[in-house]
Amino acid sequence: MDKVIIFGNGQNASLAYASLTHDSPFRVVAFTVDREYVHPGGLMGLPVIPFEDIEAAFPPASYAMFVAISFRMVNRLRAVKVAEAQARGYTLISHVSSRAIVPPDFRPGHNCLIGAGNIAPFVEVGHDVVIASGCVIGHHTVISDHCYLGPGAVISGSVTVEPYSFIGSGAVIRDRVTVRQATVVGAGAVILEDTAERGVYLAAPAQQLPILSDQLPVG
Repeated sequence: MDKVIIFGNGQNASLAYASLTHDSPFRVVAFTVDREYVHPGGLMGLPVIPFEDIEAAFPPASYAMFVAISFRMVNRLRAVKVAEAQARGYTLISHVSSRAIVPPDFRPGHNCLIGAGNIAPFVEVGHDVVIASGCVIGHHTVISDHCYLGPGAVISGSVTVEPYSFIGSGAVIRDRVTVRQATVVGAGAVILEDTAERGVYLAAPAQQLPILSDQLPVG
C-alpha cells in the first residue's frame, strides 16, 4: 500500500512529506486534519481533507496513513490521532531514512519516522516513535511507544525510554538508565541516573562572558 495520507498540516507534516517523497517508496496523495484546522489552499500542492470526511475521499482499503504531529501534550495528542486512524481502519506506515545506519533486522513499530543517524544492534523501537536526524542509539536499548527524540540525542547502551517521553536535541542519556514514562529531557541535558515519572530535566543555559568575541585572546 504505497499511497499515503499524512495527518497534520504543520511543520512536522511538511517534514514527513519531504522524507516520504524524496526517500521512500511511498507516494503522499493528501493531508488530513480535524475540520476546524483545515485551511484553504492545501499544503505542498496537495489537498487537505477534513479528517471527518477522509474515509469517503480516501478509503482505508486503498490508502495508508502517517500521523505527523509534534510532541504536544508530551506526545499524547499524536497517540490519540494514531488510535483514531487505526479505529477507522487505516494501516499506519513507518519510514527509516536511507541514510540511517541500522542493523539488517531492524524493524520499528507502526507510525515511526527514523531520520539519518546510527542505531546499534539489538535496539527495539515501539509504535509511534520519532527519532530525528543525527541521533545515536546504543545497543540493547528500548524506545517505547509514543516517544520523540530530537536531533542529535545520544542514547547509550541498555537504556529504557518509557512511553510518552521526550528527549531534546543534543541530550545525552548514560548507559543502563531508565527514562521513566512521560519524562521531558531538555536540549543538551545529561541524564546520569533513572528519571522520575513525568519529571522535567533541563540543562544549565550558557552564560555570556563580559567580553566581546573580537577581544578573545589569540592562540
